[in-house]
Amino acid sequence: MNRDVVMIRHAQSTWNAAGKFTGWADPSLTELGEAEAIKAGHLLMKHGFHFDRVYTSRLKRATDTANIILTVMNETNIPVHADWRLNERHYGALQGLSKEDLREQAGDAQVHRWRRGYHDTAPALADDDPRHPNYDEQYADVPKERLPSVESLADTRRRAMEFWHENVEPALLKGEHILISAHGNTLRALIMALADMSEQEVEQFEIPTGTPIIYRFDADGKPLSWHYLDGRQENSTDFS
Repeated sequence: MNRDVVMIRHAQSTWNAAGKFTGWADPSLTELGEAEAIKAGHLLMKHGFHFDRVYTSRLKRATDTANIILTVMNETNIPVHADWRLNERHYGALQGLSKEDLREQAGDAQVHRWRRGYHDTAPALADDDPRHPNYDEQYADVPKERLPSVESLADTRRRAMEFWHENVEPALLKGEHILISAHGNTLRALIMALADMSEQEVEQFEIPTGTPIIYRFDADGKPLSWHYLDGRQENSTDFS
């Protein structure tokens, strides 16, 4: 019997709307973002989805997206587990800066490498920078040596797949229905690993906000295919 995992990039945040590098910064959803999450909840309900377990990052744009979806689906009794390993890629010293301003200063090609390069990293935060996650109480339980000052997509993939192996694979084998509300880069990293994308492919791969992705697995947890629930076919992939 095949099994599905629903993944969703959080709905639009205020920094998405402003065109800022966000990373581990914690802006709220916009009104449009809230509407995107409501629409996603109705779409999932229309297609008969329900969940046994929900995972999010520790950033409120992801947790708020999940909570809105669960409210729309009348599934607010489901436990929501927030795991830092689902956080967005850490953009270091670029967090809070305008992408458009940086394009004017550093050029389109450099900004693209910062945003989408697999091994590229932005300038790192200094250890004493107050924006460093070492100073954020919500990560007090995470070993300090694991908290990044900047990350590449390769770094993000390592922690996201660690989360996947520890949490999602066992739940899949039990036949549980799972929702993951995370971020563009953590989901790009997960799908890259599951779909065996090349570095070149993932660097061109973009995930829209607030759109459910249905990832299908066989009974042994082997990836079979994925597609967007809004019906787009150009981004669906079949591995069978």
